[in-house]
Amino acid sequence: MTNTTARNTAATSWGLLVLRVVVGAIFVAHGAQKIFEYTLAGTIGSFAGMGVPLPEIAAPLVAFVELIGGAMLLVGLFTRLAGILLAVDMLVALVLVHLPAGLWVGEGGYEFVAVLGAVALALAFTGAGRFSVDRGVLRGRAPAWLA
Repeated sequence: MTNTTARNTAATSWGLLVLRVVVGAIFVAHGAQKIFEYTLAGTIGSFAGMGVPLPEIAAPLVAFVELIGGAMLLVGLFTRLAGILLAVDMLVALVLVHLPAGLWVGEGGYEFVAVLGAVALALAFTGAGRFSVDRGVLRGRAPAWLA
């Protein structure tokens, strides 16, 4: 007899690790791009041009949520909180900027932000899995909704 529960748990943890690392790296890259390549001033101007409300507050907030939240996903630190913040970030981007352009990302559409938001939300629901700082360091020391 085999232990399918142990095998499924290991497979799930490996799957969560892949999702966290890939999506976390993408969020880090996007946050870093807004801060270092476009600069915060340029990102504020871009947000204003897209009609984002309060661009002076929204642009730095989004840039740092993506940079820091992405890094948190990458290592699996406070994964549920990071996932929620990043999912909200992507939902707002979808509604305010990408939805009117339709589905296709090549035309400015929402397919990419929808996938990133869905993965972030899924990680908020599931947590980081076995291969994470949440499990290795914070296990039992942080509330379940956080880590």
